[in-house]
Amino acid sequence: MASALAIGAGFGAATSLVNAISHSYADLSSRAYTVSGWSVPEIIGVLLDSGWSWAGLAVAVGWLVTRTEQSRSAALAESAAAGALALLAATAAYSIVDTVRSAGLSPWYGSEPLVWWVTSVIFGAPLGAIGACVKRPGVMGVLARLTVPVGAAVQMVVLTPGRNEVIEAIGKTIVWTGAAAIIGFILVHFFLVERRRRTVATAESP
Repeated sequence: MASALAIGAGFGAATSLVNAISHSYADLSSRAYTVSGWSVPEIIGVLLDSGWSWAGLAVAVGWLVTRTEQSRSAALAESAAAGALALLAATAAYSIVDTVRSAGLSPWYGSEPLVWWVTSVIFGAPLGAIGACVKRPGVMGVLARLTVPVGAAVQMVVLTPGRNEVIEAIGKTIVWTGAAAIIGFILVHFFLVERRRRTVATAESP
């Protein structure tokens, strides 16, 4: 649980800091920059501050805390708790860093965190449990491993992050390319493992 809190806090603080850096590059007084301008820190900030990225945090933490010697029910319970704690810590760290760097003038700390506290528990627990299933063999493990890349690709269709069309287009390209590569790797690896398993089973059968 300590590692879940540490990873979550680090992620939330990093997201807030990257957002601050990206804002320092943004010349929003310029109409041209507002409409089509972008910077590398802003792209990184958009990716980190996307819903799929925070969901991926919970899944990753759930996977990291899962131990092979645990029973299935214990692994699911611990990973679910870790996923929720990671998102709670990320929300707390984000709000604290955001408040500190804005000298206490940020309205986010007073208005937004309550929504994200609840969201962290509601979504963090099942996402953490999904992380516990990543190490499982077979279809269950494949579905768990596909959760984040598929979710990221879907978000780019339903709710594309970014303040202008250029940033949205860059974000879509990065996420769709990465998601396609990861999904392809997961599926190819699964089919190769299944083929090898069936070949061995056939060879060992009388």
